[in-house]
Amino acid sequence: MIENLVIVESPAKAKTIEKFLGKDFRVVSSFGHIRDLAKKNLGIDVEHNFTPNYEIPKEKAKVVSELRKAAADSKNIWIASDEDREGEAIAWHLASVLNLDLATTKRIVFHEITKEAISNAIETPRLVDMNLVNSQQARRILDRIVGFEISPVLWKKVQPSLSAGRVQSVAVRLLVEREREIISFESESAFRVTAIFLIGSDSVDDAILKAEASKRFPGEKEASQFLELCNDSKYKIGSITIKPGTRSPAPPFTTSTLQQEAYRKLGFSVAQTMAVAQKLYEAGRITYMRTDSTNLSKLALVKAQEMIVSEYGEKYSKTRQFQTKSKGAQEAHEAIRPAYLDNPTTPGSQNEKRLYELIWKRTVASQMSDAEIEKTSISIDMDNSPVTFHANGEVIKFDGFLRVYAESTDQENTDEERYVIPPVTKGMPLHYDNITATQKFTTPLPRYTEASLVKKLEELGIGRPSTYAPTISTIQNRGYVSREDRPGEKRSIKILTLLKGKVASTTKTEITGKEKSKLFPQDIGMIVNDFLMENFSEIVDYNFTAEVEEQFDEIALGNLKWTGMIEKFYTPFHKTVTNTLEKKERKTGIRLLGNHPETGEPVTVRMGRFGPVAQIGETGNEEKPRFASLSKSQLLETITLEEALNLFRLPRSLGEYEDGEMVVGIGKFGPYIRYKSKFFSLKKGVDDPYLVTIERGIEIILEKNESDKKKVIRDFGDIMLLNGRYGPYLVKDKLNFRLPKGTDAEKLTKEDCIKIIENSDKTKKSS
Repeated sequence: MIENLVIVESPAKAKTIEKFLGKDFRVVSSFGHIRDLAKKNLGIDVEHNFTPNYEIPKEKAKVVSELRKAAADSKNIWIASDEDREGEAIAWHLASVLNLDLATTKRIVFHEITKEAISNAIETPRLVDMNLVNSQQARRILDRIVGFEISPVLWKKVQPSLSAGRVQSVAVRLLVEREREIISFESESAFRVTAIFLIGSDSVDDAILKAEASKRFPGEKEASQFLELCNDSKYKIGSITIKPGTRSPAPPFTTSTLQQEAYRKLGFSVAQTMAVAQKLYEAGRITYMRTDSTNLSKLALVKAQEMIVSEYGEKYSKTRQFQTKSKGAQEAHEAIRPAYLDNPTTPGSQNEKRLYELIWKRTVASQMSDAEIEKTSISIDMDNSPVTFHANGEVIKFDGFLRVYAESTDQENTDEERYVIPPVTKGMPLHYDNITATQKFTTPLPRYTEASLVKKLEELGIGRPSTYAPTISTIQNRGYVSREDRPGEKRSIKILTLLKGKVASTTKTEITGKEKSKLFPQDIGMIVNDFLMENFSEIVDYNFTAEVEEQFDEIALGNLKWTGMIEKFYTPFHKTVTNTLEKKERKTGIRLLGNHPETGEPVTVRMGRFGPVAQIGETGNEEKPRFASLSKSQLLETITLEEALNLFRLPRSLGEYEDGEMVVGIGKFGPYIRYKSKFFSLKKGVDDPYLVTIERGIEIILEKNESDKKKVIRDFGDIMLLNGRYGPYLVKDKLNFRLPKGTDAEKLTKEDCIKIIENSDKTKKSS
């Protein structure tokens, strides 16, 4: 008999916990959920109070069988799944499947995997909290109902194989609305005037003062006239304001703020952040990573104070307890922090080290003193104009928490410049070195990144820590949204410079609209969003979605019955589904762009069965219509007639080369040249598929062939020894095999390669 059986969610967590429990404990893993709603039909008995029909998936049958055997051989069973609602539901499912008595089964939770936390949990077990279980059940059942009932409507009215989700649809709405704001935005320009003033005589050692005019000028003429005034003006210091101030540290991380900061500082996607944080938690390095609390335990506060005083001195320490501000903050009662604050680094992969360091710095900084700063504002008066120039400077008098960490922001391309203002006195005369008027264009609100979308969802009270990452992954996997980089476009800007009494005009180019890892709604996402807005407005309503989250919270507190909440939602929702199915019209996003300039045929764009297409002509006519797919960066809403007609120019033949035709086209992975059944990619930002010449096409083919030759180290027929990004590797039957460390690739024979592949296969089978 096993004295004590502890069941956790993940094998990594099991290994870590087993280290802290003695020989009387055996720790096993359920590998996450062991039961879910039946996939066949709805999986919910609507007629009988929304009773869920749970089943054990095939892939979990072996795990459940092993758990049942272990449970039967154990005296005491402890369920130690995660401490959030999802974990509580897993505990309940385990108790049900293993036939455990809920009145006696010991449920233990801990928000960090340390000896102290686990010992404390063992000493203070509780029962499975059915209020938390019911809250999770309500979310799962409501989401299944929405997906199951709306998806067939989308198949019939929009396109086959589509699906909708309660939180995901709202996230897509946010992205679509932002995209349309950007599309309709009309940029305006004005001239911003900046000056460099000299303090003192005309010597080369003069101190300089950077300042900006209080007014912007609408056009080049007005800006030029102002610079003429500047040339004739005398300048003096008008006012000097010096204000002491403080800057306070950010709170410790919640799930949402960790996702945002890891994106800004480390470039991690939301899913990547959660995967790395999960590894750190399961290895006992950090506290639980799904939380919306900024609270720190008393022990953590004491340890932080001890470490800061020891490392930086008493002046740098300031113990703080932050109040959680997010709507419906729940469950986990502590922020994300290192399990051991005296460890500034951690073993593990490079990404684990980087994320851990970020968490450590943020936690420590939150318990440090405010930074003390001194802000100086100076106005500079002109004697011939009411326009003034302003200079702002900032000096850090005491660095405080900034010694360890400063939070990043989502602000892009800020012109603010912090620098130390040289000593000046009121009334002091100045003379200009140069004054520049630069044309500046207004810009629309930026597109969302994964991190800023999480921030917005949290602000609206939509979703909870456990839902952010899966929501963002789902809308991308469904093809409603894509995360992309865009190169931007060149734009000319005018610059007027006043130097030594003369105004000179120059033009330079800047890149506008450059995007890095931004979320772009796709045509199908926009069409589905519009369909849902027209027919299921409540589902994509921000307030409604936030209210549903609050109702889940009330169920978790025991203040609301989950079945009543579902019934109140279902009755009107099901009626809407029925009414929408009865409507005749389909949603294709069709747009008439105009008529073909030569044939007079109508040119339209719409959502086709396999994606957005342009069409010349009409069905039913003698001459069949022609179709062309839109490129990845084009939208049905914004494509022009000229751009649509361009699509029909491809594929185009460049001509013959060495008994083979070269054809240019655009495919799934961008523009290409097809030559002798092989594909050669055109260089992004260099080659235009509509303009590329035969000479350039031959260059591309020869470059690729030369590159491929260098890639092949040995060709053994059915086995290839190739040079890859991370060094030499083997390829057989389209499978890649690593070489053992220290192998000299140049000396390998075919027999050696066969042995390496056989050993790799054995390793795979035994793992």
